[in-house]
Amino acid sequence: MELLNFLRDASQHLRVARQRQALRQPGQGYDYSDEINTGREMVASLHPKRMQLRLVEIIQETPTSKTFRFERTDASLPPFRPGQYLNLFQDVDGVLTSRPYSISSPPGVEGLDLTVKEKPAGFVSPYLLSELQVGDQVETTGPKGKFYHEGLIDGDDLVFLAGGSGITPFMSMLKHMLEKEQSEELNLHLIYGSRSPQDVIFSQQLQALADKHANFKYALVISEPPPSYRGLTGLLDADQIRAQLADPQSGQIPRLAQKKYYVCGPNVMYEFCLAALLELGVPPHRIKRELYGPPEDVTQEPGWPKGMSAKQIWRVEVAGGKHIQALAGEPLMNSLERHGIVVPAVCRAGACSACRVRLLSGRVFHPQSARLRESDRKNGYIHACVAYPLEDLTIRL
Repeated sequence: MELLNFLRDASQHLRVARQRQALRQPGQGYDYSDEINTGREMVASLHPKRMQLRLVEIIQETPTSKTFRFERTDASLPPFRPGQYLNLFQDVDGVLTSRPYSISSPPGVEGLDLTVKEKPAGFVSPYLLSELQVGDQVETTGPKGKFYHEGLIDGDDLVFLAGGSGITPFMSMLKHMLEKEQSEELNLHLIYGSRSPQDVIFSQQLQALADKHANFKYALVISEPPPSYRGLTGLLDADQIRAQLADPQSGQIPRLAQKKYYVCGPNVMYEFCLAALLELGVPPHRIKRELYGPPEDVTQEPGWPKGMSAKQIWRVEVAGGKHIQALAGEPLMNSLERHGIVVPAVCRAGACSACRVRLLSGRVFHPQSARLRESDRKNGYIHACVAYPLEDLTIRL
């Protein structure tokens, strides 16, 4: 409906422009301000910087995860691509912070779903799961991210590798592809890794989709099964992926290099799955992954200085502002927020560069997953969401 309204507005705009062109006399101009303002309004409605959402329903998915269903109160919901996310802003005990959450509902339905799983020793997720109530208002960004299906580039043979709450963007994709588009041309395969059967998010919905659609195959793999469990067990390694995708007769994976592989889950899963896919012979350009926040333990990342404790405290001077203390094992952005200094943020995974700040002195560590532009590196910019202080710093916001 939103797309239809947009097309109607664009058609009306074109008609008015043609009428004015017909009335225009040679050598005379006319005022374009109305058209410029209309264009800006349309762009703002399609790509809002901020949205006000009201919580209308809470769905308990598992003992440690909930789906929060929202409606927008300041305008209509903008169009989005299945697989995109919102950055949700929240005041937690006086600390203004934010976290990105993938949209788990498909486009074109009433409401918008964000599914949140509790993160051990987390800061925001425990607060949301325990404190959010129906009727509460929250502020978010508009839809962001590039983790979605591009038909002309990605093709029609898709393999989804999900771990834990990394299933959320795939839920949006699957519902849209199977229920909304109803495309029989797509060949979809989901391999979903979970620690235990009780942790499986959308378990019944996924099985129902697999039972209903012949072109969707679903495999659940449990890494820490109870003694009575009889399903697939283990990790999403090369053997497991081969077992699910290979032809039973030949043992080979049909169209291996033509498939598109999407990976989403905890950071520890990425290197594991990427290594498995490369071992199978998947070309790197056929792998698409969604970054999933900073590492759980940055001291285990390749390149972390030997002997540097995560509990080491460094002094950070904000040019023209105040001095704060920052832990070596915590993203600089978290330390800034804890001291009341808010840095713009969207992805909080080192990809979007919205949080970049200028490093005037000192050294920081960026994990390999951080996607700093070469121009940022050359000009001394760092991504605060994945920058870890290695000594005293001076920065400019």
